[in-house]
Amino acid sequence: MTMELFLACPPGFEPTLAAEAREAGLKSVAETPGGVTCAGDWAEVWRANLVLRGATRVLARVEEFRAFHLAQLDKRARKVDWATILPKAAPVKVEVTSRKSKIYHAGAAAQRIEKALTDSIGAVIDSEAALKLKVRIDDNLVTFSIDTSGESLHKRGHKVAVNKAPLRETLAALCLRACGFDGTQTVLDPMCGSGTFPIEAAEWAAGLMPGRDRRFAFEDLPSFDAASWARMKTGAERPTSARFYGSDRDAGAVRMAQDNAGRAGVDDICLFECKPISDIAPPEGPPGLVMINPPYGGRIGNKKLLFGLYGAMGKVLSERFAGWRVGFVTSDGGLAKATGLDLSAGPPIDNGGIKIRLYQAQL
Repeated sequence: MTMELFLACPPGFEPTLAAEAREAGLKSVAETPGGVTCAGDWAEVWRANLVLRGATRVLARVEEFRAFHLAQLDKRARKVDWATILPKAAPVKVEVTSRKSKIYHAGAAAQRIEKALTDSIGAVIDSEAALKLKVRIDDNLVTFSIDTSGESLHKRGHKVAVNKAPLRETLAALCLRACGFDGTQTVLDPMCGSGTFPIEAAEWAAGLMPGRDRRFAFEDLPSFDAASWARMKTGAERPTSARFYGSDRDAGAVRMAQDNAGRAGVDDICLFECKPISDIAPPEGPPGLVMINPPYGGRIGNKKLLFGLYGAMGKVLSERFAGWRVGFVTSDGGLAKATGLDLSAGPPIDNGGIKIRLYQAQL
């Protein structure tokens, strides 16, 4: 069964995720607002969840039809072969959105679909269910999608300890790729917090699949094959000579990063130290990538004091890291400018309700 898959990502990062999807061998990849579409069967659904670092979730579009009124929606929803798509008598949450359609009442539409599921496979409608059927009615076109991921894909299962205002792993991976990281370069983060950038880069370099240690919603579907899934998760690891560095002035954050690296299985290629940004220096070897999620006053820090921090950051980088590339995220263009670096700015990205941008410079 070949379906259209929707790979979600923060708006602004669609080209970056599309590049990753193509690199992963997914077919018919196309950018669309808020993500990327591609084509695949259930095995490709599993693989997309397992290997993609930048996607926040994977939706499998299992059915599509036109409906102009509730009775028509009801009739066509009942014709779907739900027994091959959803487990019988399982808790399911139905989420409906409607836009520019004759069926404008999402709640009424949800009731019809829920009744069809209950009558056909004994589904238990539960607003807290982990298994979600997402229904989009757009210009009278009804699309049924299964959220095959469950919990957001940024939850790799390794980062138990987090500090204030952590960057999600999926967003960190997109930032790394947007800055040209391909798994071979050294990465250094002088404000590493709980270690997201170095750990994500190290996993990537070592060929450790991001979904290797977590559970997914698709494991409860009738189409799931446990033996095939077990085989899919083996054999991707590879040796790497690259090393990944993090430092922070907060000793507690450094301990968190070390613990998280250990759980992720990359503590042998990650080095974390407690020191301020004024003490950082490039490690031995060719220039690499400095990646930073500095405080930007949204959740942490007095913004007036942060201008001095950004100025010091820019001065240290420009004086000591010639030949390196730098990327950092911030919500404040004024703070970015305070670095004194010759920066390019990416599109605005939503990070937990705060609009941030990825800034880059070649030192």
